[in-house]
Amino acid sequence: MTTTTTTNDETAVLDVLREHQAALRAGDAERAIAVFGEDAARYDLAPPLRRPNLPVEEAAAGLRAWLATFDGPVTLAFRDPAVLVDGDLAVVHGLTSLTGTPAGAEPFTLWFRSTYALRRTGATWAIVHQHESVPFHMDGSFRAAIDLAP
Repeated sequence: MTTTTTTNDETAVLDVLREHQAALRAGDAERAIAVFGEDAARYDLAPPLRRPNLPVEEAAAGLRAWLATFDGPVTLAFRDPAVLVDGDLAVVHGLTSLTGTPAGAEPFTLWFRSTYALRRTGATWAIVHQHESVPFHMDGSFRAAIDLAP
Protein backbone atom coordinates (compact mmCIF):
# COMPACT_ATOMS: atom_id res chain seq x y z
CA MET A 1 0.00 0.00 0.00
CA THR A 2 1.22 3.42 -0.84
CA THR A 3 -0.02 6.54 0.92
CA THR A 4 1.61 9.92 1.26
CA THR A 5 0.44 11.46 4.54
CA THR A 6 -1.81 9.62 6.96
CA THR A 7 -3.46 10.31 10.26
CA ASN A 8 -3.44 7.79 13.11
CA ASP A 9 -6.99 6.77 12.16
CA GLU A 10 -6.04 6.29 8.51
CA THR A 11 -3.08 4.16 9.56
CA ALA A 12 -5.29 2.07 11.86
CA VAL A 13 -7.82 1.56 9.04
CA LEU A 14 -5.09 0.51 6.59
CA ASP A 15 -3.71 -1.84 9.26
CA VAL A 16 -7.03 -3.73 9.18
CA LEU A 17 -6.69 -4.22 5.43
CA ARG A 18 -3.03 -5.20 5.82
CA GLU A 19 -4.08 -7.80 8.40
CA HIS A 20 -6.61 -9.20 5.92
CA GLN A 21 -3.89 -9.34 3.25
CA ALA A 22 -1.43 -11.05 5.58
CA ALA A 23 -4.01 -13.60 6.72
CA LEU A 24 -4.88 -14.56 3.14
CA ARG A 25 -1.21 -14.81 2.19
CA ALA A 26 -0.67 -17.09 5.23
CA GLY A 27 -3.70 -19.19 4.28
CA ASP A 28 -5.32 -18.42 7.64
CA ALA A 29 -9.06 -18.27 6.93
CA GLU A 30 -10.12 -17.60 10.53
CA ARG A 31 -7.75 -14.66 10.79
CA ALA A 32 -8.91 -13.29 7.42
CA ILE A 33 -12.56 -13.42 8.53
CA ALA A 34 -11.78 -11.87 11.93
CA VAL A 35 -11.34 -8.39 10.39
CA PHE A 36 -15.02 -8.28 9.42
CA GLY A 37 -17.65 -6.88 11.75
CA GLU A 38 -20.74 -8.77 12.70
CA ASP A 39 -23.35 -8.61 9.91
CA ALA A 40 -20.84 -7.16 7.42
CA ALA A 41 -22.21 -6.68 3.90
CA ARG A 42 -19.84 -8.52 1.54
CA TYR A 43 -20.02 -8.15 -2.21
CA ASP A 44 -16.92 -10.00 -3.33
CA LEU A 45 -15.89 -11.32 -6.74
CA ALA A 46 -17.37 -14.80 -6.42
CA PRO A 47 -21.09 -15.55 -6.77
CA PRO A 48 -23.65 -15.01 -5.35
CA LEU A 49 -24.26 -11.28 -5.81
CA ARG A 50 -24.00 -10.79 -2.04
CA ARG A 51 -22.12 -13.07 0.32
CA PRO A 52 -24.60 -14.23 2.97
CA ASN A 53 -23.89 -13.50 6.62
CA LEU A 54 -22.70 -16.79 8.01
CA PRO A 55 -21.46 -17.85 11.42
CA VAL A 56 -17.71 -17.22 11.65
CA GLU A 57 -16.91 -20.95 11.56
CA GLU A 58 -18.93 -21.49 8.39
CA ALA A 59 -17.50 -18.39 6.67
CA ALA A 60 -13.97 -19.51 7.57
CA ALA A 61 -14.66 -23.03 6.27
CA GLY A 62 -15.78 -21.61 2.91
CA LEU A 63 -12.71 -19.38 2.66
CA ARG A 64 -10.44 -22.26 3.74
CA ALA A 65 -11.92 -24.44 0.97
CA TRP A 66 -11.26 -21.70 -1.61
CA LEU A 67 -7.69 -21.16 -0.41
CA ALA A 68 -7.10 -24.92 -0.72
CA THR A 69 -7.68 -24.65 -4.49
CA PHE A 70 -4.36 -22.79 -4.82
CA ASP A 71 -0.77 -24.01 -4.91
CA GLY A 72 0.96 -21.56 -2.63
CA PRO A 73 -0.18 -18.22 -1.26
CA VAL A 74 -3.00 -15.98 -2.44
CA THR A 75 -1.84 -12.38 -2.40
CA LEU A 76 -3.97 -9.23 -2.31
CA ALA A 77 -2.24 -5.92 -3.00
CA PHE A 78 -3.85 -2.49 -2.77
CA ARG A 79 -2.61 0.20 -5.13
CA ASP A 80 -2.73 3.76 -3.79
CA PRO A 81 -5.75 3.26 -1.54
CA ALA A 82 -7.71 6.42 -0.79
CA VAL A 83 -8.72 6.59 2.88
CA LEU A 84 -11.48 8.84 4.18
CA VAL A 85 -12.19 8.91 7.93
CA ASP A 86 -15.06 10.75 9.58
CA GLY A 87 -15.46 9.97 13.27
CA ASP A 88 -16.07 6.25 13.73
CA LEU A 89 -16.62 5.53 10.03
CA ALA A 90 -14.02 5.12 7.31
CA VAL A 91 -14.06 4.35 3.60
CA VAL A 92 -11.15 2.95 1.60
CA HIS A 93 -11.30 2.66 -2.17
CA GLY A 94 -8.91 1.93 -4.97
CA LEU A 95 -7.55 -0.78 -7.21
CA THR A 96 -6.64 -4.20 -5.87
CA SER A 97 -4.74 -7.09 -7.39
CA LEU A 98 -5.24 -10.75 -6.57
CA THR A 99 -2.32 -13.02 -7.42
CA GLY A 100 -2.22 -16.77 -7.05
CA THR A 101 -1.58 -20.11 -8.69
CA PRO A 102 -4.62 -22.36 -8.95
CA ALA A 103 -3.79 -26.03 -8.36
CA GLY A 104 -2.48 -27.49 -11.61
CA ALA A 105 -2.71 -24.19 -13.49
CA GLU A 106 -0.63 -21.17 -14.38
CA PRO A 107 -0.23 -18.24 -11.97
CA PHE A 108 -2.41 -15.21 -12.59
CA THR A 109 -2.87 -11.64 -11.44
CA LEU A 110 -6.32 -10.10 -11.62
CA TRP A 111 -6.93 -6.38 -11.10
CA PHE A 112 -10.30 -5.17 -9.83
CA ARG A 113 -11.96 -2.28 -8.05
CA SER A 114 -12.56 -2.43 -4.32
CA THR A 115 -14.27 -0.36 -1.66
CA TYR A 116 -14.31 -1.03 2.07
CA ALA A 117 -16.32 0.71 4.77
CA LEU A 118 -15.07 0.27 8.31
CA ARG A 119 -16.62 1.15 11.65
CA ARG A 120 -14.74 1.81 14.86
CA THR A 121 -16.11 0.34 18.06
CA GLY A 122 -14.05 1.45 21.02
CA ALA A 123 -10.48 1.32 19.74
CA THR A 124 -11.09 -1.40 17.13
CA TRP A 125 -11.83 -0.91 13.44
CA ALA A 126 -13.72 -3.66 11.55
CA ILE A 127 -14.80 -4.01 7.94
CA VAL A 128 -18.59 -3.63 7.75
CA HIS A 129 -18.92 -3.36 3.97
CA GLN A 130 -16.75 -4.89 1.24
CA HIS A 131 -17.42 -4.36 -2.45
CA GLU A 132 -15.24 -5.78 -5.20
CA SER A 133 -16.00 -5.59 -8.92
CA VAL A 134 -14.45 -6.38 -12.25
CA PRO A 135 -15.32 -4.09 -15.17
CA PHE A 136 -17.03 -5.69 -18.14
CA HIS A 137 -16.90 -4.95 -21.86
CA MET A 138 -19.69 -2.64 -22.99
CA ASP A 139 -19.70 -4.07 -26.54
CA GLY A 140 -22.72 -6.30 -25.94
CA SER A 141 -20.64 -9.34 -25.02
CA PHE A 142 -20.76 -8.55 -21.29
CA ARG A 143 -17.42 -10.35 -20.93
CA ALA A 144 -15.50 -9.59 -17.76
CA ALA A 145 -12.51 -7.38 -18.53
CA ILE A 146 -10.02 -9.48 -16.58
CA ASP A 147 -7.04 -8.49 -18.71
CA LEU A 148 -6.84 -4.90 -17.42
CA ALA A 149 -3.94 -3.58 -15.36
CA PRO A 150 -3.17 -0.09 -14.10
